[in-house]
Amino acid sequence: MKRKRILVGLVAIVGLLATFFVILFLIGQFTSRSGSTKFSFGDKIAVIEIRGLITQSLGVIEDLHQYDTDEGVKAIILRIDSPGGGVGPSQEIYREVMKIKANQKKKVITSMGSVAASGGYYIASASDLIIANPGTITGSIGVIMEFTNIEELFKKIGIKGVVLKSGEHKDIGSPFREMTAEEKKLIQSVIDNVHQQFIQAVADGRKMDRSKVAQVADGRILTGEQAKQFGLVDQLGNLQDAIDTAAKMVGIEGKPIVLYPKRKFSLLELLIEGITEVFLKTLSEKGVELNYRLLP
Repeated sequence: MKRKRILVGLVAIVGLLATFFVILFLIGQFTSRSGSTKFSFGDKIAVIEIRGLITQSLGVIEDLHQYDTDEGVKAIILRIDSPGGGVGPSQEIYREVMKIKANQKKKVITSMGSVAASGGYYIASASDLIIANPGTITGSIGVIMEFTNIEELFKKIGIKGVVLKSGEHKDIGSPFREMTAEEKKLIQSVIDNVHQQFIQAVADGRKMDRSKVAQVADGRILTGEQAKQFGLVDQLGNLQDAIDTAAKMVGIEGKPIVLYPKRKFSLLELLIEGITEVFLKTLSEKGVELNYRLLP
């Protein structure tokens, strides 16, 4: 009898936990980007985050398309906190922002976080207005390719790389051998070409003279304050300043409705977070505490 009660109690607890997580999941779905657009009224400003290395463009482009077709969204803010990344994804996002700008139906404003450099700045240059913090690290208008040569290491440990190829330059950049002068020239031509594309993209997006962009397109990093002096940034300010500016640009009176990116989570992540919280609380009570902080 006692065992039966315990079993019933465990089933009840599991049922309550399952119900709790399902409710949280549904709340997450209704507070998603699309849900926020459908269930809020009035003119809105949408925030799209571009964080970390830019390795793909699909998610950002989907968000841009969604908000571009939503008549309730009057302006889009790109919140960029990225050191850059792949040339292809950066160019794809840039192109979509330029399309929205060309339609002249919505304004696209960039708000720079800690870093908005290289590919991050490439994307930003397509927007109607760029707002950066005075200390934001930006610029870095340049292209880089890195290769590793482990030929000497292989010789020391008695390993020899064997490569079979269909063309003279098919193994260009191979780590098993030194790159030839001709190969370096070929790679440099690729880098120079993509670099010129970068310069032209900034000149087109910012409506700047190409020669002025070229003056600072040597890979140097700039603070937001310095970038403003060079004409690469329009204003100094934070995300809230960007929201206020966007509202004025599109004629929104009063406090605008802002659609922030939804925090993506799964039921498993919620369960893990809950267990972790209990674990850390137990450790704290026992005098053991984990901290992310600088020691004095």
